[in-house]
Amino acid sequence: MRTAGLIRYLAVFFTLLGTWFILQMYFDQTWKAISLRSWIGEALHVSNWQLPWHKCGNHKSCPQNHFAFKIISGAANVVGPSICFDDMVLMSSVKNNIGRGLNIALVNGTNGQLLNVDTFDMYSGDINKLDTFLQEVKHGTIVLTASYDDPATKMNDKVRAHFTELGSSHVSKLGFRDNWVFLGAKGLKNKSPFEEYIKNNKTTNKYDSWPELLEMEGCAPRKTD
Repeated sequence: MRTAGLIRYLAVFFTLLGTWFILQMYFDQTWKAISLRSWIGEALHVSNWQLPWHKCGNHKSCPQNHFAFKIISGAANVVGPSICFDDMVLMSSVKNNIGRGLNIALVNGTNGQLLNVDTFDMYSGDINKLDTFLQEVKHGTIVLTASYDDPATKMNDKVRAHFTELGSSHVSKLGFRDNWVFLGAKGLKNKSPFEEYIKNNKTTNKYDSWPELLEMEGCAPRKTD
């Protein structure tokens, strides 16, 4: 009798122990799954909060009545330039509409619509083509310019004067294989604040015979008058 009672006692004990073990495993895995889902959700929330998207991939959004833009010059004679305006890529290697020299996009300063894009070979091309192009720019047009390889061998005083009229401060000293990015406008009363320039200098160049690329982003005011 004692043996039978002991066996029953042990059977109950191991049944309870097994039940407790199963419940412990179940709740442990459940809490782990809940914790994992919570961690993933929190990580995605933090990631989305840290990486907001701004037009043209810029670091910040533009205020009302301003257009976001980003201009990147070419890197040596290997990587082509790109021009983005109001979140639209206007010129790039992917669009296959860039070339050696100066890459220029014309945009309506009131509504932001693209008017024209063109490239001008400033090493062996016809400078009269660029002269005519700039002469025909209408009042209120925004002009975005990015250099690639060599922007100035064919440059003359007449073409420099056109860019100066558009608001450039550096075009007068632009030389062989310098890098230059610029945003100006026809009818601008003052010098443009949107311009970057770096001199070709073998002692400081990043790419042997070329300086490092330039990247400029900002907010161009909409023409409202």
